[in-house]
Amino acid sequence: MPTPLPAPYLIAASPAAAALIGLDAAALGAEDFVATLSGNRVPLAAQPLAAVYSGHQFGVWAGQLGDGRAILLGELATPDGPLELQLKGAGATPYSRMGDGRAVLRSSIREFLCSEAMAALGIPSSRALAVTGSDQGVLRESMESAAVVTRMAPSFVRFGSFEHWFYREQTAELKILADYVIDAFYPQLRREANPYQALLAEVARRTAHTIAHWQAVGFMHGVLNTDNMSILGLTLDYGPFGFMEAFDARHICNHTDQQGRYSYAMQPEIGHWNCYALGQALLPLIGEVSAAQEALDVYQPAFAARMDQLLHQKLGLDTALDTDAVLFDAMFALMQANHVDFTLFFRRLGDLRVDEPAADAPLRDLFIDRPAFDAWAAQYRQRLRREGSADAARRAAMNRVNPKYVLRNYLAQVAIEKAQKKDFTEVERLLSVLARPYDEQPEHEHYAALPPDWASHLEVSCSS
Repeated sequence: MPTPLPAPYLIAASPAAAALIGLDAAALGAEDFVATLSGNRVPLAAQPLAAVYSGHQFGVWAGQLGDGRAILLGELATPDGPLELQLKGAGATPYSRMGDGRAVLRSSIREFLCSEAMAALGIPSSRALAVTGSDQGVLRESMESAAVVTRMAPSFVRFGSFEHWFYREQTAELKILADYVIDAFYPQLRREANPYQALLAEVARRTAHTIAHWQAVGFMHGVLNTDNMSILGLTLDYGPFGFMEAFDARHICNHTDQQGRYSYAMQPEIGHWNCYALGQALLPLIGEVSAAQEALDVYQPAFAARMDQLLHQKLGLDTALDTDAVLFDAMFALMQANHVDFTLFFRRLGDLRVDEPAADAPLRDLFIDRPAFDAWAAQYRQRLRREGSADAARRAAMNRVNPKYVLRNYLAQVAIEKAQKKDFTEVERLLSVLARPYDEQPEHEHYAALPPDWASHLEVSCSS
């Protein structure tokens, strides 16, 4: 059961997430709703539970983990299928180990905003209905205030949910879980000769596609442990995440990750590694190692194909040529050498005019080595001419896939610092801006600017 929070209050609610379950976000400020979203009032039909799972953390088997601060209230029927409602930070569970089961304001606001920002970007993700707070103190590196995020997803089952039963050699429970996942979310797989092999292949494909979308917008998860990997291919568990700013393929967004296991460049490989961990767990059901390997072989071509598709879209290319990989590689090498802002580069690239290099100034100014940019831009223009690209149509298409607004760490930090003073207006404003990441929104132009110098000193870790 949730542990009540003293005198809870609503910090923010997501209109888009509320609409998924037939609610008006404005209604969530009512006393009964705030009490429910804070764990102070359990709905009559709810039977709260916490799920057990295990996992590999930073590549090392960590054994039993489980929902240490997440409590599932239950499942709601929606026109698009059932959604589970989960309170994160609502108190201790049987799996809290040495923890207090609480979440703090700063991490809760970050998860709330990023869950909704990722959904608005069109990337598979758990959702965040609301975040509530309390003046109750929670001790981390210092004393902070408590908060609860109400998360939603069709399922919170993880790769580690299967690993738990495999490593305990409880094959009957492993089969119950696999059958539940197949019947609830992948019923079409029942027609396959080996549904468990087909499950592994489908999860590998979805994982590859989701991580390709991360790479395409510069998102870094930060903690790609197997217990943070969704069996539905959703982006799950927003902790020390970050969006790429000054491009560095080796960038590590998680201060705890000293070895760089979960750097931007490593994410696709780690996604594949985690699928192997899931394959190992499913092996008693799949039967043959060769059948599991066949399923896992789906991952790399699925990632490569989706990444290639996304890069063509980001550069406004309607056709695909064998030589395009050379153009893409040269682009990333140029971005790396100049540490160009990831989001601004792709957004401004849409403004490039095929026959007017003089108009490149806002894009060109992102580069230290401008002659090097000019040389690459000449290759890009040649490629655009080859397919008869029209500037206006290409720009419109590129602006539909290259966001202008992402949740930069410093934007979240500004909202957090105001919220710590009980001013929640910036959380609401940022939520509204991020709900339309591809729109120009000229009144919010400053949210798309280069980060200030102080932003480079921000660090996020696993500690919240």
